[in-house]
Amino acid sequence: MKDHVTVGVDGSAASRAAARWAAQEAALRQVPLRLVHAVDWPLDPVLPGLGHQDADRRAADRVLTGTARELRRLHPQLDVTAWCPAARPAAALAAEAADAGLLVLGSRGPGGLLGSVVGSVALSTVVATVTPVVLVRAATTATATAGRETPDALPSGEIVVGVDVHEGCDRVLAFAFEEAARRDCPLRVVHGWKTPAAHAYVPFFDPDEERDIGRSAARTMDDLLAPWRRGFPEVNVTPTVFRGPAGERLVRAGRGAALVVVGRHLSRSPLGGHLGPVAHAVLHHCAAPVAVIAHDP
Repeated sequence: MKDHVTVGVDGSAASRAAARWAAQEAALRQVPLRLVHAVDWPLDPVLPGLGHQDADRRAADRVLTGTARELRRLHPQLDVTAWCPAARPAAALAAEAADAGLLVLGSRGPGGLLGSVVGSVALSTVVATVTPVVLVRAATTATATAGRETPDALPSGEIVVGVDVHEGCDRVLAFAFEEAARRDCPLRVVHGWKTPAAHAYVPFFDPDEERDIGRSAARTMDDLLAPWRRGFPEVNVTPTVFRGPAGERLVRAGRGAALVVVGRHLSRSPLGGHLGPVAHAVLHHCAAPVAVIAHDP
């Protein structure tokens, strides 16, 4: 039964933030929390492990024990377990995610080079599982003063979700509405529309036509949200429709958000999964925790 939250930990600042966020989420959902620290031990028939296996195991045990102790102190009622599989981290985390309702990973803070913000393990894990994955920055759950934790506090602000009104996005909206209902916070649904391709061959874009396209997108958004509003009447929903790149708007909205939710298409390619441009931009540049939800196009 997929009722627990799993979090990957490795002792880094980002993974500590992810563990705290995951504990808060598990407590909110009233489900167990599972800590996973995968160790990729080298396998060599001549020099097995190069003598590092015992040291690596002890280091992993210290990380898991210390993290579990801290989380149990902050959330005494939370059921916390730990596991250290001997496998490549991305593969181990994806396998653990298969039995979880949610996987939480740490993500490095914003950097200067594109592609260097989110680690390779996190990216590989995101595209290798259909389980919802949340990536948490190191600063997301940091407290202003050491030793003054607020274990029941969740990041303030609204939940922001990006959708394409012309594609199926039920799994994305279901996750966003359920999270907003759990947290009793507002939900902003964002859709960015593009100029029709044919307009690339005309000298100017008629402002009246632009308004018509915008109004049509807004109506489509209202139709899309209607059943979700009825299913979650307690959630305060604000639709936002605009002309322009959705990734940029989601990153800006995420500056004050509690959570940003994006989708990624399930890939049928033998080359494996991938991230679309919107999810890629948000993961690399958004300061808020980011949930990535796999869904059919």
